[in-house]
Amino acid sequence: MARRSAARPARTGPVNVALVGQQFMGRAHSNAWGQVNRFFDPPRRAVLHTLAGKNAATLPAFAARWGWGKWTDRWEQIAADPQVELVDLGTPNHLHREQAVAMLRAGKHVACEKPLAGTLADARAMREAAAAAKGRHTFVWFNYRRCPAVALAWQLVREGRLGPIRHVRARYLQSWGGPDVPLTWRFQKKLAGSGAHGDLNAHIVDMARFLLGEEVTEVHGAVARTFIKERALVGAAGGGASLGAGRGKGTGKSDVDDCVLFLASFAGGATASFEATRLAEGHLNDNGIELNGENASLRFDFEDMNVLHLHEAGPDGRRTAGWRRIMVTAPEHPYVGHYWPEAHVIGYEHAFINMAADILNVLAGGKPAVPLPDFEDAYQTQRVLEAALVSARERRAVRMKEVR
Repeated sequence: MARRSAARPARTGPVNVALVGQQFMGRAHSNAWGQVNRFFDPPRRAVLHTLAGKNAATLPAFAARWGWGKWTDRWEQIAADPQVELVDLGTPNHLHREQAVAMLRAGKHVACEKPLAGTLADARAMREAAAAAKGRHTFVWFNYRRCPAVALAWQLVREGRLGPIRHVRARYLQSWGGPDVPLTWRFQKKLAGSGAHGDLNAHIVDMARFLLGEEVTEVHGAVARTFIKERALVGAAGGGASLGAGRGKGTGKSDVDDCVLFLASFAGGATASFEATRLAEGHLNDNGIELNGENASLRFDFEDMNVLHLHEAGPDGRRTAGWRRIMVTAPEHPYVGHYWPEAHVIGYEHAFINMAADILNVLAGGKPAVPLPDFEDAYQTQRVLEAALVSARERRAVRMKEVR
């Protein structure tokens, strides 16, 4: 699981943060860095130092709206800036390797969006660069770990409440990727690496590995499908949406998966199923996982993110056993005490704020509330994603020792 490299003595004072990216994740990350000092009292406060993006015309307004002190349309300038300590990459998958390796070699800490990269080869190069960057920390934005309900589930598993885990059942279902959606970068293999698989299965594979504290040993079988093979060109759309898609009338090839399903086993013997799609009508952001243990079960559904369901025996055993709905909004729950009074729920953006707080704790020499994924950790998730693609392509079981 998460591994921490040997680090030099912790620094003190503010952390100058630079962000690369100005689209969806650029907004989510900007909000997190802007809010973390308000809700938490981190030992090192975040300073929104520099924003980098490719669309120079929109950068001044974006920087002003979200509180960035400077902006540039050349991300390479950040690597050369000695004032920047942490670089946050919110860019498309095919850019992660070049940008992360450059920042690590320049002596920066790096936080990177998920998946770690579009390809296993790029992920491996990033992992190796992180290992060579002594004293530098890396982080990957698997933000669902930091939903309080998921963090509570992690604690319960660590406490042995479930007993040995027998089954993992995970899904990430969305419906936004229908035939009317144009050919953005997310539908092009050269830019995204994969489709729903890297975008969504990455999250639930990470969540399963995180909760169990174990690695996948084998992918037993997988199915990958591309249902919509031609999409309209983006036309006049700008920014990251049109990246690589071409413009004008007509259509272009969508060559990534629309859905991937696979079966796997964990080192402790648990069986697991994973399903990701962007074509499940009626499911908006249905990220869910269930663990069945020898003694108890739990389940989480992001569309009801402030709740964790727990099934345990009753005081007289099976006679009164049943599911309990735990509202994870009390100060005793992870992260919650930094926000609102009990039962005043939090939302999607707060998981990013929670991660920003944990990053600042680590950069001060402290510990996160629950483990943070680094490049090594995210590389292990990338190996599982690769094994599933190989299994689907070759129609066979794939042992993880085959995927390096």
